[in-house]
Amino acid sequence: MDESWRLLEQLVQEVNQQTEQLKKMQEKVGELSATASSKDGMVTVTVGPRGEVRTIDFDPRVYRKLSPSELSAVIVQQIERATSEVSAGMKELMEPFVPDLPFDDLFGEGTDFASFLPQPSTPEPRDPRP
Repeated sequence: MDESWRLLEQLVQEVNQQTEQLKKMQEKVGELSATASSKDGMVTVTVGPRGEVRTIDFDPRVYRKLSPSELSAVIVQQIERATSEVSAGMKELMEPFVPDLPFDDLFGEGTDFASFLPQPSTPEPRDPRP
């Protein structure tokens, strides 16, 4: 019985360690953010861990230098860059816990949420003959 009890205690200790590591990882994920600035420094964007835009900062001269469509394109570009950086950070944090997770397939560019949903199907007609 002593050996069994020792193995159980060891197992509980391992589970507690892993739980603590997961809590720390979750905290780090919650703190993830990335900031991207345009080459000329006119637009700076910061995104959070889920890619949500937290701030967009403009150099006051941006309105004289860029047209509305150019400004829009620069903003989108910086959001994409910052989101990509956050995604890389997320992958780095999660990989030790789920090394076989196809992270790029699940969260990479071109990922379509609908592809993870069950697809509708039409039942095949059955042959009434036995």
